[in-house]
Amino acid sequence: MEHLSVVILLMALLVGLSAVAPKLKLPYPVLLVVAGGLLAFVPGLPAVKLDPNLVFFIFLPPLLYEASYNTSWHEFVANRRAISLLAVGLVLLTTTLVAALAHYFIPGFSWAMGFVLGAIVSPPDAVAATSVTKGLGLPRRITSILEGESLLNDASALIAYRYAVAAVVSGTFGLWDAGWHFLWAAVGGAALGLGVGYVVVRIQNFLTDATLITALTFLLPFGVYLAAEHIGASGVLAVVFMGLMMSRRSHDIYDNQTRLLKHSFWNVLGFLLNGLVFILIGLQLRAVWAGLGPGAFWPTLGYGLLVSVVAIAVRLGWVFPVSYLGHWLGRWLGRQETPAPRRNLFITSWAGMRGVVSLATALALPLVVRGGQPFPQRNVLLSITFTVILVTLVVQGLSLPWLVRRLGVQESPAQRAAEEQELRLALTKDSLAYIEGQITSTAPAAPDPSLLTLREVMRRQARRLHGTFAANEATDLDTPSAAETEAAASFEGLLRCRLDVTEHQRRMLVKLHRTASFSEEAIRQVELELDRFEIALDSQLATVVQPEEAK
Repeated sequence: MEHLSVVILLMALLVGLSAVAPKLKLPYPVLLVVAGGLLAFVPGLPAVKLDPNLVFFIFLPPLLYEASYNTSWHEFVANRRAISLLAVGLVLLTTTLVAALAHYFIPGFSWAMGFVLGAIVSPPDAVAATSVTKGLGLPRRITSILEGESLLNDASALIAYRYAVAAVVSGTFGLWDAGWHFLWAAVGGAALGLGVGYVVVRIQNFLTDATLITALTFLLPFGVYLAAEHIGASGVLAVVFMGLMMSRRSHDIYDNQTRLLKHSFWNVLGFLLNGLVFILIGLQLRAVWAGLGPGAFWPTLGYGLLVSVVAIAVRLGWVFPVSYLGHWLGRWLGRQETPAPRRNLFITSWAGMRGVVSLATALALPLVVRGGQPFPQRNVLLSITFTVILVTLVVQGLSLPWLVRRLGVQESPAQRAAEEQELRLALTKDSLAYIEGQITSTAPAAPDPSLLTLREVMRRQARRLHGTFAANEATDLDTPSAAETEAAASFEGLLRCRLDVTEHQRRMLVKLHRTASFSEEAIRQVELELDRFEIALDSQLATVVQPEEAK
């Protein structure tokens, strides 16, 4: 209980610090890693020991699901070549080079130990990438590649990590067996995730309770992770592809209340889990540093800095030649491709911040090997991992905004606002056509006065969207004027007509999402506005209907 109360107190402190972070213009992962490191110097804090077998299961499934669910399936598929080259090729290269560095320069590191370290520090983190790049106005292609890479590279790195750790624990390693299991883990994990995601989508079509659905999405990542690990497949890939499948269908299987509840729940859960990981490493760092032995702190810090430099340099040396080679091959195969600007490639290569996945992976290292001996160099591995995370988040994370502005790798806010306005205008025009069809279908009977009033409201909205780029106006949210209300048969009738048109807009939005006519970011923003507007209409309708029923 003493440990639990300390952790809760520190979590509350992190919440307060995170509230200050925007004023300091600090991404919150940078704040977390600095705060976690400072905890090691606070006297009197207890040392918390975690069961390594539970670390993966507690932290990775929900964090990976949250990141994959917020990733666009269409953009993931469109950038699959660039994502695969970074998530598989670069991760394996980084793992190998860090392993060689560790074997030849860090005393006591075997090749297996080197590969363990390489697999831990090789994958950039999805949460770190999105948090640091948020608000920088990066082109959507760059952010899509970074987000997609951060999902798949966790899988390739963690699969390599599992075999490297097994080699250390057992003392044996079979290349053929590892290669075969690597292929099965990748294919089996992806197939299982897509299959479970498809079944869950079908099931959730029949569920209506927002709380029940949100609870189900919380439990699913743990369940599919365990199922994949049980059959020897990659639990990470299973969770990632399940999240991508559910993200792809989220616009047409969830209602407004479910989407808003899930959005709030997963934002809070993701923040708390990230904070908890860094607090736990902070509470262990003092014991870790003490376990290094006398005089070993500064050499270990130096090894961490050296590994950080190598990890950054390998990424810089990979992105440019591979991009040029891919462009050349595309032209040779007859594809018309525009080469990425060099400044965009540099930003992609510089945005390789490590984060919570590397930290959780290091915490999951076994305590003992076969025969009951302590896992070799475990404290050194933890120290180096924390150093790499600190260096990449602070150095790359804090310099990235300056580099983006300096190189001009930005989309202007007007460009993004223009796309959202274009989407709103498309929905409004389609709604007008829908209303005209409703009016025409009532002939020769007199059309519903509420429809006539709503047509005028939507026409004014269309004119406003043509002439301005004011944000957050998915439709006319104002209460109708007295003249409009008088012209309508009843205010209740007008509200019901508006709800019907809003539902039509939602169906239109789903069609546009399926055809990838607009970016995922614009779709989600306008969908959020429709959700809020529909809830407001439902609330207004309830206040109108209840007094009538009371009479």
